[in-house]
Amino acid sequence: MNDIATPPSVSLEEPLPEILMRLVSELHDVAYLIERVEPQLIELGGSAVLQSPDSIKVLQGIDLAVQKTRGIAEFIDTITGTIPESWMVDVSTALNLVKLADMQKALANNGLRHGHSQPLSKAAGDFDFF
Repeated sequence: MNDIATPPSVSLEEPLPEILMRLVSELHDVAYLIERVEPQLIELGGSAVLQSPDSIKVLQGIDLAVQKTRGIAEFIDTITGTIPESWMVDVSTALNLVKLADMQKALANNGLRHGHSQPLSKAAGDFDFF
């Protein structure tokens, strides 16, 4: 029986503050994506959406999700300023657990991206296979 050797795992040690700031960026991105849902729901449902108590609860839930996501981002951003740059963390295992390729790339050191993960320029009806 042939044993296939598995490649040694690559250590991706990086300064913890840098990792946390990439996480902060992703959280702001998530808040932005959630925030974009609310006007679309109102547009699709028309003024009737604002008449329904259940719809109002959903819209309030969207607002709360945005506020919580931004709050977590600000919390992490603030405490990151107190963490020494010398604190190193191996992110290789954590990155392997992230299933979205764009997010994995954004959280990896070599994957710096600017802007949002869901471009506004996509045409209606476009979708990604996953």
